[in-house]
Amino acid sequence: MPLPTSLSEWLAHCERLHPRTIDLTLERVQIMLQRMALRIHAPLVTIGGTNGKGSSCAMLEAIALQAGYRVALHTSPHLVHFEERCRINGAAVRAEALLPHFEAVEGARGDLQLTFFEFTLLAIVRLFASEAPDLVILEVGLGGRFDAVNAFDADCTVITSIALDHMAYLGTTREAIGFEKAGIMRAGRPAIVSDPVPPQSVIDHARAIGADLWLSGRDFRFEGDRQQWNWFGRERRYTGLAHPVLRGANQLLNAAGVLAAFEALRDRLPITAQAIRVGLARADLPGRFQIVPGQPTLVLDVAHNPHAVATLAQNLDQMGFFRRTHAVFGAMQDKDVAQMLCRTAALVDVWHFTDLPTPRAISAQALQTLHAELVTAGECKGPAGATVECHASPASALRSALAAADPADRIVIFGSFFTVGGVIEELQAARSARNPA
Repeated sequence: MPLPTSLSEWLAHCERLHPRTIDLTLERVQIMLQRMALRIHAPLVTIGGTNGKGSSCAMLEAIALQAGYRVALHTSPHLVHFEERCRINGAAVRAEALLPHFEAVEGARGDLQLTFFEFTLLAIVRLFASEAPDLVILEVGLGGRFDAVNAFDADCTVITSIALDHMAYLGTTREAIGFEKAGIMRAGRPAIVSDPVPPQSVIDHARAIGADLWLSGRDFRFEGDRQQWNWFGRERRYTGLAHPVLRGANQLLNAAGVLAAFEALRDRLPITAQAIRVGLARADLPGRFQIVPGQPTLVLDVAHNPHAVATLAQNLDQMGFFRRTHAVFGAMQDKDVAQMLCRTAALVDVWHFTDLPTPRAISAQALQTLHAELVTAGECKGPAGATVECHASPASALRSALAAADPADRIVIFGSFFTVGGVIEELQAARSARNPA
């Protein structure tokens, strides 16, 4: 059977290899690392947690780039194009650059049934190894202890906020989930915990394995006001910092953890205060409380669990007055969708529920039924006269919201990477139609 010849063909091939989308184990990737003799020689930072991973990755990358380092970054999932998962020196790689590395993974795979995430991660890391970076950043896909990323031996780990998510795989309490997240820590190496109130299981695991535990509020802290903020570590401090360009209530928590990681790695990756200032001002991450210029105001946020949605609601509440708020919402059926709806209901005048292009998603009709039940039970309390529409795709939901919205309104798109990604793709298509090459 001939090998695929394009990235899209390779991705389709990867999707067919394993009967399950998620199959948490390190065994298959560890076997592949041996077969491929694949190693990362640069300092490696692994970033896990429930919310804030992507923002922390973006800030870590941006600061390191400003310090003059060659940076390789793997994140997941992507919003529109797979290549978003693989960045070198701040830019997504070309699809063609990935092809020989997919071929190499396939050549070493034999009869191993790799998941999509495992196969693509191996290909991306092999590309990284060929580029001789100064720093490699890997974002954990799901959990930590048995996530494929954890097969790589991190020099420093960062754990962001820990909340209830992916409970079918990670457990039903913060303590259980915290233990899974803590699995990325390494004995004798820095383990940064950005969550200001981490589960005890995280602290206990760090102590049990002898990790160099950095706790927010103990080993590093921050203070500030609306104009600027200050950071204090074990031996370093940075004062008069501008707020990160990334918007949102929790970005200082994420930034504080990133600066702790740099202090912990200062012997191998020294940075200047200027690199921090410029990096925080340039870090970019689509879909994280992203405000699209124009009228009506569009807010894109991949918040997909109650904790993240509560933060989104706080951020929306602080935006000022809008005549009406329209919400484009689609989500996975294994999420606590009821809580996600209830935590934003007070702000939403019109719901645009949407189907998503994956069997894991809850349908728009099911969302409408659930919302009606919550309203009837008095658990979802929104503005008087709030209405609901159902749509077949995020793109059609966005078009309907735009048609109904006044210039003084706002449209918030949230609930899933698929929801935000579908809207971004529609916005890009509309922009291309207005400005053909």
